[in-house]
This record gives sequence, structure tokens and C-alpha cells, in this order.
Amino acid sequence: MPGNFPVYFLAQAQYRRLFTRKQSVGIYDGWVMYIQKGITEMTSPKKRFTPIHVEATSLSDAWFQVVYRCIESGRDFIIDRGSFEGEKRLEFDYITAHIKYPGTRPLLPQIPGQYGLPNPVADDYLDDYLPYLMTGALKPGESYTYGQRIAKYPLSPEYCDYSVPHNTEILIQEKEVWENESIIVRENNKLYLNQIELLIWTYKNKGFRNNQMVLQIAHPTDMLLLDPPCLRSIDTRIQDGKLHFIIYFRSWDLWAGFPANLAGIQMMKEYIASEIGVEDGEMIASSKGLHLYNYVWELAECLRGKTIEEFRNGQ
Repeated sequence: MPGNFPVYFLAQAQYRRLFTRKQSVGIYDGWVMYIQKGITEMTSPKKRFTPIHVEATSLSDAWFQVVYRCIESGRDFIIDRGSFEGEKRLEFDYITAHIKYPGTRPLLPQIPGQYGLPNPVADDYLDDYLPYLMTGALKPGESYTYGQRIAKYPLSPEYCDYSVPHNTEILIQEKEVWENESIIVRENNKLYLNQIELLIWTYKNKGFRNNQMVLQIAHPTDMLLLDPPCLRSIDTRIQDGKLHFIIYFRSWDLWAGFPANLAGIQMMKEYIASEIGVEDGEMIASSKGLHLYNYVWELAECLRGKTIEEFRNGQ
């Protein structure tokens, strides 16, 4: 008998009334087994979907904490589809990291020398990463970059004249936006949107109490891509005179991607805050797919001081 007796008894009684004596006992027995299985799963001591929250002072602090937590409680599985298909990774069910002072230098984590381990990201990496994040340049073979989605997103030809009747009902009508070449980029008779510049203009000219200013990277057709963007959105909030970012990644490499991405996004946040005329604020980053690939498990275990198996065995 399942431990949750009242639930089991009630469900059994309800389904018993659904069947007459003429109906198959086998059908009824099947329902009972189904109910028992569900209750067993609900009351089982095994792992269930477990969101995790981390409070950190800096980006480096966040990285060390999250690496430790992944070794302690991440789940390992085989990747069915996507990058590194067939390989193993250790992953959180869902994690949120609140970083109070993300502008603290250094932005990238520095592993103490006594560990004898390389830093997860080279110190000069951000020199190349920031243009990737904030400009629309595409290299041969690239279908998109974060920068292309953020700073040079192609607009529908129907937007060429924003003031025609069918556009006045759906588009913002500020002439200062549509005629600002930093916001609406015109190249070869095509229009592109720079979300960063539109966000800055909106906060400066329309006030801070605005829930519309989300830097959007994702769109529905991404589901057709072999490698859709991992970064999906950067939401923004100006509160108490500071610009805060709320970031979501669908999938995220913890060892190198987490520190590199957040450092680059932090530098972008500092630029935007200075252009608006507010202070740099806090950061909240979340993901349902933050993971460690198996080729760095030993490095992470060395950093943590215990192995994954030792934590699982309660050692």
C-alpha cells in the first residue's frame, strides 16, 4: 500500500465507481496500477525537479558557487540532440543566480594558482567577444550572432513607411525613432533594427517606468535551426536610478560560456547605463539548461575538492 493512503483510497474509490460489474476487471486493475505508480513517483525520495537559487556578490563569485553546486547536485545524462550529441553533461534542472555587484573587476574568474588549473576564459577573450555581442557583423557560414539579433535585426519591408494606415495601428509613431539612423539602419534598400539604441532612446525620452524594453534574441523560427541561439532574452529594469539586467539562456555551458557571456553582457550593460545617464545595477541570470560537459568534470571536481560520486554517496 502506498504511503499516501488517503490519496490512494480516494482515487481507488473514484475509479471503482466508473466501472460496472460487466466491465473488464483487467481495465479496473490497470487504472489501479496507474494510480499506484503516480503516487509512488510523487512520494518517492528520488530526485524531483529542483530549482536552485544562488546569491553572489560578483560574476566570479557566481561562477565558483555555481560550479560547486553543479558538482554537488547536478544530474548527468546523455545529450539526445544538439551540440555534443551523444556526449554526457551534468546539468541543473533550473537555476537562478542573483549577482549584486556584477561590475566588480576582474569580470572573469581567476582560479588560484595552487590548483594548477587554467582559467576558464582567457583574459583577452572579451576583446573579440564584445563586438560579437554588440555589432551586426556576420562571418561566412554564420546564420546569426547574438550581435546580429540585438543590433542589426532585419525588419519587414512593410515597415518602410511606418505612417501608412495599417502601420499606425501596430507600430510606434515617433518620427525621432524612424529617422534616427542609429536605431533604424538602412542598407541596400533594407531596414534593420538596433535594439540597443532603441532601448537607450526610449528610456531617455519616455521615462523609466516601462516594461517593454527587452533585448530579444529568440524568435519562433529558431526551432527550425540545427543550432538555435542559447541566449534568448535580456530583460531590463531601471530601479532606484540603476539599470538591472534579467537574462535567460535556454542552454548554457557553465565552465566557459557562463563567465564569458556574463562578462560581455555586463560590459554592454555598463555602456547602456552610461548612455541613459543612470548607474550600473544588478544582474539576474537564469537557465533550465546550465551544464558542465564531461570533459571538464575532473577540473570542476578538483576545484570543488570532492568528486561527483562522493557527493552522491554522502561522503
